[in-house]
Amino acid sequence: MTKTNRRSQPNLPSPLTPPAKPQPTPSFLSFPNFNLLSSSPKQSSSAALDRNYSLSHRLCLSLSGELPDDIAPNWDYIVDNPGECLAYVFQFLGLGDRHRCSHVKRLEGKVALITGAATGIGECIARHFCKHGAKVIIADIQDEAAHSVCKDLGPDFATFVHCDVAKESDVEIAVNTAISLHGKLDIMVNNAAIVEDPKPSILDNNLADFERVISVNLTGVFLGTKHAARVMIPAGKGSIISLGSVCSSVGGVASHAYTSSKHGIVGLTKNVAAELGRFGIRVNCLSPYFISTPLTINFFKLEAEGDGQPRVYSNLKGIHLQQEDVAEAALYLGSDESKYVSGHNLALDGGFTTINPAFGLFASAQ
Repeated sequence: MTKTNRRSQPNLPSPLTPPAKPQPTPSFLSFPNFNLLSSSPKQSSSAALDRNYSLSHRLCLSLSGELPDDIAPNWDYIVDNPGECLAYVFQFLGLGDRHRCSHVKRLEGKVALITGAATGIGECIARHFCKHGAKVIIADIQDEAAHSVCKDLGPDFATFVHCDVAKESDVEIAVNTAISLHGKLDIMVNNAAIVEDPKPSILDNNLADFERVISVNLTGVFLGTKHAARVMIPAGKGSIISLGSVCSSVGGVASHAYTSSKHGIVGLTKNVAAELGRFGIRVNCLSPYFISTPLTINFFKLEAEGDGQPRVYSNLKGIHLQQEDVAEAALYLGSDESKYVSGHNLALDGGFTTINPAFGLFASAQ
């Protein structure tokens, strides 16, 4: 039996307190989050490391002395992705939260259904969600464009379902498709929307055009929310995100029908959030400022993206809202990072609805 060296433990709190056991040197191979940034299986021995391990792993192993000599870090990738690498090292050393400073898959294992995702903002959200590990169902009436997006994202990540959001049977089938393919629905994004030809005078607006916009923009959100809740309630969790607009907060921004539909979405969001909170389901709205999309360019009769009054009336100068900004906000509301956010209308408008009284639809720009 080895004798205890009492000189090495002069300050024991009491005779009953055993000497502290030496802590083993931490190993990246045994680090709980070691395999988060790689699709390769976790290895138990450095000698068995796959040569295709991501740069983050190679860098960490190299710094810890666990990387075999014949496997060198990919320094080109290190230069291109310094944030990912350093953040992973910082987390290992206990110096920071990797999720806050690197690109990680924030929707890993989640399933999302996105309406109107064949083009525009919806497409951008679908791509961003897939980038962060989600499986997406693209629900749209633009079959050709939607198939193209799915092909680009790959069959393992994206599935297309033809869906007219104004028809309850179509929405029901889209939600059921998510369940049949993946067994659950974590995120519902009600994005599909249309606009009518701008007619500033309400006297020139006809009932048929008004009802058509309401049926897609508002009824579609109602149906998407209803059927998402149908499958989320038994699961006891979920995130429902609907696309609103700055016109839900100020007048003179868009047509009467479009404005009415977006006001309705905000009201519906708050009301459903009050109901579904007891089931652990979060319900929120995103209200962006003007973004150049095929829909808005056609509506405002712009010759090129970003032209015209939107930039004249924007509050935050020198910065222009992009589709990717909306996708990033949707990612936040869909991820667990927003676990205590519900009933909220998140304005992505650079302060426009707080500062400016109107967009100028009914008056010429000065």
